[in-house]
Amino acid sequence: MEQLQRNNKELTFDYIVIGTGPAGAVIAKTLTDDKKTSVLVLEAGENNDEDQPIRDSTFALELEEHFFPQYFWQGEGVPQKGLDGRSFEWSNGRLLGGGSSINGMQYVRPTSAVLKEWENLLGSLWSPKQAIKCFKKLERYNGETEPNKPSIHGFKGRIDIRQEDPTTMAEELVLAIEQATGFQKILDYNDPETPLGPFTRWQLFQNPGQDGPRESSSTAFLSSDIMTPDGQGINGRKLRVFFKSTALRVLFKKKRAVGVEFLKEGECVRAYARKKVIVSAGINSTQLLMLSGIGPAQLLKELGIPVIFDNPNVGQNLNNHTLNFAVFTTNSINPINPNHHPVPNGNALFTGGAFLPDPTPGADRSRRGVQLIGIGSDDSLTIAIILLQPKSRGFIQIQSKDPLKIVLADEGFLENSDDLEAIKNIFKEYIQKIAMNLPAYRLVSPTPDIINDDAKLEEFIKQNFGHNHHQQGSLRMAPLNQNGVVNCTGHVHGVKDLIVADASIIPFTVDGNTSAPAYLIGFTIAQQLLKQE
Repeated sequence: MEQLQRNNKELTFDYIVIGTGPAGAVIAKTLTDDKKTSVLVLEAGENNDEDQPIRDSTFALELEEHFFPQYFWQGEGVPQKGLDGRSFEWSNGRLLGGGSSINGMQYVRPTSAVLKEWENLLGSLWSPKQAIKCFKKLERYNGETEPNKPSIHGFKGRIDIRQEDPTTMAEELVLAIEQATGFQKILDYNDPETPLGPFTRWQLFQNPGQDGPRESSSTAFLSSDIMTPDGQGINGRKLRVFFKSTALRVLFKKKRAVGVEFLKEGECVRAYARKKVIVSAGINSTQLLMLSGIGPAQLLKELGIPVIFDNPNVGQNLNNHTLNFAVFTTNSINPINPNHHPVPNGNALFTGGAFLPDPTPGADRSRRGVQLIGIGSDDSLTIAIILLQPKSRGFIQIQSKDPLKIVLADEGFLENSDDLEAIKNIFKEYIQKIAMNLPAYRLVSPTPDIINDDAKLEEFIKQNFGHNHHQQGSLRMAPLNQNGVVNCTGHVHGVKDLIVADASIIPFTVDGNTSAPAYLIGFTIAQQLLKQE
């Protein structure tokens, strides 16, 4: 470290990238492919790719449930008014690969309906057609799709996508969803022509083969053919990854981003960028911009932070999908066949699922509004319920200029009463009817008497409320006068040579998990940077 500080030339690169999640890793690999461009990547965590909980896909649900402290940022959000003051973890992956190394591994592209909203706001760079081109270049698909039509999947990309083998329990659940909702079973929910319906086979960020280890941004884009385990680019690649390096603020010369100040193993260090600084820090990107002087001027002045650009949009428009659960147990009157194996393939993490419209009267029946995820065991079936288009919005606000002080993260769950009504309708119109068509199972949480009593159902939803890592939108990609923080190529409004590329810039809420959109954002912005070169 002392040697690095003595010789600033060693800490000057063409680009500095903050974060190794889906967007950051794609950008770092893409920019250094020419073996001429130098990139420093800052990762607050360590390289844990060989740890069993990270490598082994079967740990995916356990990782999110127990928040292993060695792999996660530690923090808690603001108590939620809409949930009787309950609070949730404010956390994501703090390790190589970021959130992609600790998530549930579900590969879900945004549908054309969402991407058309992006295109209308931002231009053809974010059109459904362009997104398909990008995804095809990114993925190496191992699965089935609708026959006799042009493939919408790629087979030569770096991200292995494995389609789960169907389980017996998944088949039973899908049949029940078909009967309960009228939507027919689909084979490939990532096909733009089949965005709605139940399905037995999830697509996962997972390598094929017997063991099926996790695929992350680390294993796909910062793998052994790209860099050494300690972060040195190989075969002439001018890539350097610093681990245990927490970004504190972006450095500016007037309004141009020129470097980053960071803590590396407890010591304060500065590194400089000849061309651009790229922030891909996920849930921490908003805090980093504010600490760097980009945000609401009045707040920054009160906290003693020099204002680089006054933008009250920074930290606003935070949104996250809601999460609830319905639990079924084996019905002793009509028990499961003793030969039934809920998970015949050890790599099947989930037990089928569905994408369905919001069942609320007046909602658009052609758009995804609900995600159902089956999670099976020997004697029970849990359905995770995600509201995909919530209307509630929250915010992120820093409390001081101390970069180690946790932010006030208010996700605003159920602040808009329409969200609670929508979740109630999901239980009434979907879960209750699914239960009627699952004779081998009995719905035990919530029980039918709770579903049929509005007051009890509301209380159940609030007390049964879960939390996921689908935070998005707090640094919205949009024109400045439309609540934007970055433009259509991720460049931060009001300054030069600073880019944000991660899920925080999502302009309209995605209708599925957020990893695939984050890869799309990273790849798209990386291609634009190459064109500029």
